[in-house]
Amino acid sequence: MGSISSRGPLGGLPRRVRVVEVGPRDGLQNEAARIATADKIAYVDLLSAAGFATIEATSFVSPRAVPQMADAAEVLAGIAPRPGTRYVALVPNMKGFERAVAAGARAIAVFTAASESFARRNINMTIAESLDAFRPVVEAARGVGIWTRGYISTAFGDPFEGAVAPSAVLDVAGRLLDLGVDELSVGDTIGVATPRGVEEVLGLLLRHVPAARLAVHYHDTRGTALANVLLSLQMGISIVDASSGGLGGCPFAPNATGNLATEDLLYLLHDLGIETGVDLDQVVAASRFIAGKLGHAPASRYLQARGAA
Repeated sequence: MGSISSRGPLGGLPRRVRVVEVGPRDGLQNEAARIATADKIAYVDLLSAAGFATIEATSFVSPRAVPQMADAAEVLAGIAPRPGTRYVALVPNMKGFERAVAAGARAIAVFTAASESFARRNINMTIAESLDAFRPVVEAARGVGIWTRGYISTAFGDPFEGAVAPSAVLDVAGRLLDLGVDELSVGDTIGVATPRGVEEVLGLLLRHVPAARLAVHYHDTRGTALANVLLSLQMGISIVDASSGGLGGCPFAPNATGNLATEDLLYLLHDLGIETGVDLDQVVAASRFIAGKLGHAPASRYLQARGAA
């Protein structure tokens, strides 16, 4: 985990957190308004200017399944890369991987679930089938020096099955690591996690997976995302996913609104004295820009407090 700071009862926090900005992909994929390719590129460029080390830029999934991502190649090829920023493209299979590489991807992500019902609804495969599909993708990526991330959705609860056993999360995590992914993001897809559940899931994972390879991805559907982040940090996690403006949810999970807003996360981290390398005002500018294209106000409480237009 590296060196830690000490602030009384909030001791044990990391000195630095890498915030993974997921707005351009996870945030936009479920939006009803069709966003012009040029606006998506401008959005990513604004987020780059904010200083993120990792931005999830787009997704090379089937345009029929997720129409909002149909211009993935144009977006990835059109952004102005910032030195020091990794631009991640989600890929579901070898076809998606080949499209991503052709567009210039140097970082990819694969996506499965900790529950069978969600895997079937979301990616139309069992967990085992998804991992089989990812094996050649990760092998090919590693063969050409492309960084890889593995997402585990429904790690804290499933909209169809209910509770998900922490052992199921560990099983999927181990199998993704065996494939060779560099980093794992553990997701609360439907926003049901509380610190108790976080302690159970991360407590088990951290006995087997180095903290430096684990990220958390919380939804704020029930208002518990920041509480979950704080406990995760105290447990040794130093990579946190968030979406500018609080955009997004999941098109395959009923009522799964409420990605953790990047602005809300940064406000907390910076007040705790944790370095992120990200300029909060620049993130606000990016959120305001994309909100103007979406036709609705962002969900971020920080933006609302600042009177976001």
